[in-house]
Amino acid sequence: MVNPYAGEVALSLDGQRHVLKLTLGALAELETALKADTLVSLIERFEGGGYGTRDVLALLLAGLRGGGWQGSAADLAMAEIAGGPVEAARVAAALLARAFTVPGMGDEPV
Repeated sequence: MVNPYAGEVALSLDGQRHVLKLTLGALAELETALKADTLVSLIERFEGGGYGTRDVLALLLAGLRGGGWQGSAADLAMAEIAGGPVEAARVAAALLARAFTVPGMGDEPV
């Protein structure tokens, strides 16, 4: 079970459920991977719709690693995500929102 108060989101990879979470280390990794100067620019990139498939994968990878997953970017790229690209994008958006939103305060998208 995920804890939205801890910023957690669930995703099913290859039939196995994983909990994703953006820790500070995961966010730093994400900034580096996406060449974002600041957290604000990273959030604006997603809010403005200026992101691509690689961005979604980088966000999911950072969240998976923050949740303790030991896989690589190549592992994630080859994995079957339950719900496909639409679910991947939805989980990525929820992950980013939960990292910076308090559930129950009216801004929670999921």
